[in-house]
Amino acid sequence: MLTCLKVSGFKNLVDVDVPLGPFTCIAGANGTGKSNLFDAIQFLSALADHTLVDAAQSVRSEEGRTSDVRNLFHRFSDTDNMEISLEAEMIIPEKGVDDLGQHVQATTTLLRYRIVLGYRVEGSQPSLGALKLIEERLEHLKLGDWGKHLKFADHRKDWRDSVLKGKRRVPFISTRIQGENRVIKVHQDGGDSARPQTVLSKTSPRTVLSTINTAENPTALLARREMQSWKLLQLESSALRESDAFTTRPGLGSDGSHLPATLYGLARSAKNGNPVSQGKEIYAQVAAWLSELIDDVAAVRIDRDERRELLTLEVVDQSGTVYPARTLSDGALRFLALSVLESDPKATGLICMEEPENSIHPSHIPLILGLLQNIATDVTIPVGSDNPLRQVIVSTHSASVIQEIFDDTLLIAELGEDEPDSPQSSGARFSWLSDTWRVAVLPEVPPVSKDQLLAYLGPTMPRTAPPKSRLQRNQRLLDRSDIQPLLFDFNDTE
Repeated sequence: MLTCLKVSGFKNLVDVDVPLGPFTCIAGANGTGKSNLFDAIQFLSALADHTLVDAAQSVRSEEGRTSDVRNLFHRFSDTDNMEISLEAEMIIPEKGVDDLGQHVQATTTLLRYRIVLGYRVEGSQPSLGALKLIEERLEHLKLGDWGKHLKFADHRKDWRDSVLKGKRRVPFISTRIQGENRVIKVHQDGGDSARPQTVLSKTSPRTVLSTINTAENPTALLARREMQSWKLLQLESSALRESDAFTTRPGLGSDGSHLPATLYGLARSAKNGNPVSQGKEIYAQVAAWLSELIDDVAAVRIDRDERRELLTLEVVDQSGTVYPARTLSDGALRFLALSVLESDPKATGLICMEEPENSIHPSHIPLILGLLQNIATDVTIPVGSDNPLRQVIVSTHSASVIQEIFDDTLLIAELGEDEPDSPQSSGARFSWLSDTWRVAVLPEVPPVSKDQLLAYLGPTMPRTAPPKSRLQRNQRLLDRSDIQPLLFDFNDTE
């Protein structure tokens, strides 16, 4: 779980400091930096898994994928700041499995990871340059200081006790100067008594964290696993409509692929663990969510084609008519995919999603927001199979979404004001509403002004029923006493 992200020098993100909770909605006009924040998260995830070159090339650009790594760096007034710093504070899973199938356990679960990258010119053409590793650190955060790092609302002691474990006195990865060189050291969980592994930073083709794959460094390995689990969910209708082979491994792809195999695997896991009725409950749970969107839904099931060895998702209506996935609407398929994700206890980590309102009727926006909030971990009860450690960040420029979300989950993205000789003037800024938890974290950040919110406060009909969400503890943006006077009055006929 990513609790705080600091970015500087990446695209239009300069000195950005964003505290995050279990569910966050980032709102802003096109070009303000919403997608760049997602790209920074995905870049961090890629750096934990791939070489520097491959991680850079995986980042989106206006032309598709980045071919010139200079496009990753912030540009200001004809000059390039050829240094990117990324820092993530996170809660990692306490237990996991290494690449050899060995079970590992973290020494501590509250960590800070920091990486600094530079640009190295190779050859006569600057566009042929590459990234270089300048600094890399993985450090523990004192569990006794959890109050400084977990500022989001409503988290209870039972939840904290289930995710905050262990202790540590020395870093897991550090960067030091030795003579004229920078070296990165990997310290084993045993502490100072174990001889650290040393890597020369300027010649390393990848982050040190991305090389850790065995039980010798369990905490660093589980930090890597956490970062590998950060995904950008871009649901594609064609992928959602596909059938799966019997041999397909369960797990929803970033594009929504393998939906049938994932749902079928969930039902089989429930059957193997307990009575057969639990397998049926999985299908019933997904059908219950879909019936909130489509009134006529009676059941959701998986058809097994023994001859072709294919699994196909099907929806059955109240009259018994069967609809294969290929005949369902885009909105129904997206909603089905999120419903299956919500039911999957193995689907953990951070999920980023752009414009969740796509293909959804405006009247159903509270419903899909309730589903997305249910996907995120419930911080009022301990983490477990019925409450996975999951986090959701969505971005939008839809007024219909912004009006419905809880006020303390909202971030507003905008471009900095025009200040001569200031790199921040061309960069993204993120702010939040007054009287919400982020104000206490960063009191120096001016809260969102009423003028900024006016663009998102259009006419809205009263809600007839609350969304199907377990998170009922906060108020919608529309329900705030300081926002109500700004709203259009449907009863005003003058």
